[in-house]
Amino acid sequence: MKELATKYDPSEVEDKWYKYWMEHKLFHSEPDDREPYTIVIPPPNVTGILHMGHMLNNTIQDILVRRARMQGKNALWVPGTDHASIATEAKVVNKLAKEGIKKTDLTRDQFLEHAWAWTRKHGGIILEQLKRLGASCDWDRTGFTMDEKRSRSVIKVFVDLYNKGLIYRGVRMVNWDPQALTALSDEEVIYEEEHSKLYYLRYYVAGGTSYAVVATTRPETIMGDTAMCINPNDPKNQWLRGKRVIVPLVNREIPVIEDDYVDIEFGTGCLKVTPAHDVNDYMLGEKHNLPSIDIFNDDGTLSEAAGLYVGMDRFAVREQIVKDLEAAGLLEKVEDYTNKVGHSERTDAVIEPKLSMQWFLKMEHLAKPALEAVECDDVKFYPAKFKNTYRYWMTNIKDWCISRQLWWGHRIPAYYIEVPGASGTKRECIVAESEDEARRIAVEKFPVLAGTDFAMRQDEDCLDTWFSSWLWPISLFDGILEPGNKEFSYYYPTTDLVTGPDIIFFWVARMIMAGYEYGNDRPFKNVYFTGIVRDKLGRKMSKTLGNSPDPIGLIEKYGADGVRMGLMLAAPAGNDILYDDALCEQGRNFNNKIWNAFRLVKGWQ
Repeated sequence: MKELATKYDPSEVEDKWYKYWMEHKLFHSEPDDREPYTIVIPPPNVTGILHMGHMLNNTIQDILVRRARMQGKNALWVPGTDHASIATEAKVVNKLAKEGIKKTDLTRDQFLEHAWAWTRKHGGIILEQLKRLGASCDWDRTGFTMDEKRSRSVIKVFVDLYNKGLIYRGVRMVNWDPQALTALSDEEVIYEEEHSKLYYLRYYVAGGTSYAVVATTRPETIMGDTAMCINPNDPKNQWLRGKRVIVPLVNREIPVIEDDYVDIEFGTGCLKVTPAHDVNDYMLGEKHNLPSIDIFNDDGTLSEAAGLYVGMDRFAVREQIVKDLEAAGLLEKVEDYTNKVGHSERTDAVIEPKLSMQWFLKMEHLAKPALEAVECDDVKFYPAKFKNTYRYWMTNIKDWCISRQLWWGHRIPAYYIEVPGASGTKRECIVAESEDEARRIAVEKFPVLAGTDFAMRQDEDCLDTWFSSWLWPISLFDGILEPGNKEFSYYYPTTDLVTGPDIIFFWVARMIMAGYEYGNDRPFKNVYFTGIVRDKLGRKMSKTLGNSPDPIGLIEKYGADGVRMGLMLAAPAGNDILYDDALCEQGRNFNNKIWNAFRLVKGWQ
């Protein structure tokens, strides 16, 4: 009998046995008469590579699914990846730029060829890395949010929700990413505290020498001012009632309006109202019938409508306009000020509130059963403290902006046609699962089109990435296209979901909504929230800080089991982990003790 090494060497064991498991399909599952145990992986982005958060999350999933197998259950762990619209498009645009190609030089189809090529080359990297971690997924079932079944499911759901009156198109104030050139949902905006300035500007009363002072953090937006607002209960500003004031530098008269929305204590109690570039100002504008002047181009430069600083970047304008205001005697003073500024979760660009024509999904109908499910523990949260976070989101829910001004993603299945009539042509919108279906519906709806070769144009926008991933537990088992099929009936609802609390609304809540709407049941029984892996100083890991270790390097040094064991030694549910390499070393040493115990047992035989 071969002598066992005196020290455990994971490099001689882990790859060998993982290959054996794969060759013998020991992770594969088919429906049978056993109790099912199902986990669907939170699909990592195709742009991603393994990081410590993935290591923790997938280790926990692997523990749960291996335990279920040992209990005799028919355990299935379904892997897959997310197409990540914004992140992937940005990667492809950057790659093309290095080759001297602009996105605008390409047609949509040409760009998508590049995007698919990039995805085929890079999209599976993280899944191969998960195999190095020892993840016991059923790799034969690997899904992708833009593969054929998932794509058809997404389009079918969009059409269904539209026909139910839950999806609509309209001009609304949205969060605009000037770098990615797309709208974002509220949940994709990260607010960061920043040290800024508060600028006090002089607005002269029309026809007089007196002036009111307005405090603002964004002097570059004054070209879009259409009113000044005071609180009707503010005694110090009563003298402004019924007057008109002149916008500094712009020299345009605007009315003074009154609304108790204005905070009497902030600044001077006078508020500049810029309806096109602030959510609250937009609501004031709607209430008081104010015009909106959109002074920004999509890329954050000043538009022709601004009249001044046209073509300059918004932050360059801020620097210049302050100098010009001071030179004109229109700057009262400047104070240091700390405020929270919204940044794009994907590009980190400062968000610009912007009026835009977008597609929205009404959420109130969908949220009600999803909230009740968590409140009564039909879907159980671990730790339970996250029920409060969930409740806050669901009771303050807003309509979901589901359109994105991108090419990589599921293109919105809306088709525009021109219908002739007595008073001229009128543009109509047809929502259908395909262009052929849209043409059939158009002829039925507008008989005047019958027998004509009418033009049809599909909407240019694509859907928010989360619009596909909210269907993930259902679409992986083909529950949208073939509801009630054998696999869906057996594996759904899934058993456990392991994820981070940072996407509790992005993903968890929306999956629960979709589950009740399209699966007629909860999508999972339990949700286990992991903490965030931080460095030993408590800092979040990032490339900028250089404090994020390479997981593959750790596996090569300590072995996959050593790293997994080390993480789990410091991973209380829902609480952050202070990572140190010493944890992996401790895990490796524990594995070596198991090895030595095995050597001892073998010696007794």
